[in-house]
Amino acid sequence: MACYFYLTVLSLSLLFQPTVGSSDHQTVVLPSTPENRIFKIAIFADLHFGEDAWTDWGPEQDLNSIKVMSSVLDNETPDFVVYLGDVITANNIPIANASLYWDQAVSPTRSRGIPWASVFGNHDDAPFEWPIEWFAAPGVPRLLCPVPNSSYSGEECSFRGTSRLELMKNEVDNNVLSLSRIGPQGLWPGISNYVLPVLSDGKPLVHLYFLDSGGGTYPQVVSAAQAEWFKHVSEEINPDSRVPEVIFWHIPSKAYRKVAPIFGIHKPCVGSINKEKVAAQEAEMGIMKILVKRPSVKAVFVGHNHGLDWCCPYRKLWLCFARHTGYGGYGNWARGSRILQISDDPFSVSSWIRMEDGSVHSEVILT
Repeated sequence: MACYFYLTVLSLSLLFQPTVGSSDHQTVVLPSTPENRIFKIAIFADLHFGEDAWTDWGPEQDLNSIKVMSSVLDNETPDFVVYLGDVITANNIPIANASLYWDQAVSPTRSRGIPWASVFGNHDDAPFEWPIEWFAAPGVPRLLCPVPNSSYSGEECSFRGTSRLELMKNEVDNNVLSLSRIGPQGLWPGISNYVLPVLSDGKPLVHLYFLDSGGGTYPQVVSAAQAEWFKHVSEEINPDSRVPEVIFWHIPSKAYRKVAPIFGIHKPCVGSINKEKVAAQEAEMGIMKILVKRPSVKAVFVGHNHGLDWCCPYRKLWLCFARHTGYGGYGNWARGSRILQISDDPFSVSSWIRMEDGSVHSEVILT
């Protein structure tokens, strides 16, 4: 049975402390057990809620995605969840109610009382794309606007999207379990650039970094400013690189192309599907050079490519894809979630993929 340990009372508690680039301070107590110090993360990637919302097919896919997440959460009982971008398909959402779909996407995690953090993908604020079939009979469908007594104005019930800032502000303001952050204003237009230290026994166990890799309303890239921000923050809070660091963003860097398996997946890479080419960011602005120079960086986790789920070593760190979790988006590969487990005493990082049907595969040690 899980027990709750408070840092100030007993020594086995695991805590999150948002830091740097956040104007507030919040601590969330996470469950642990007396027998071990294990921190488990479930990664949900490419859910694509709100796709084809004007059809019967779209809402059905959202329900199927909720079933995938529910299965993973019930089988793994993680301490934390990462929403790794493309939570919604904004280019399919014709009015400024994308936060309603975002709220549906986090509902399985919230209903189980599990804290989470999110980072943006290229579809999350993509401009609405008018379907060509709307220009044939019977024409543009009637907008399904919120009820008259809702908080939505007439302007919001029109063909315009929801910005990254609006989406993140809605998540943070309305969910006490969300540890997501807007991030420093100086990194605009990127939103969701922040770091979360995980504490064990009163000391940092690992630092989790979240970076917006762009796309949607601006180019797909981790900017030079973001790279410098990471360098500054990591050197400030972890100057001797003693605390391990794990990185999350949505779109793979060009380094993923260098390690991508050819045809089948063979050691030292570990995974089960390699069905497409890496769709990398548009440019490399320095983040990878900084990461490979820090011995504390253990792995980078991305989504974006639905037909890839491998992990491959790159220099002294690992480059990993998540597993396509949502029924929205392209591809018919079986759905699942990449699991990340961080253990203390001795420190280790391991990962595997938990499928919707409950099966597990592709176990790998990342340290």
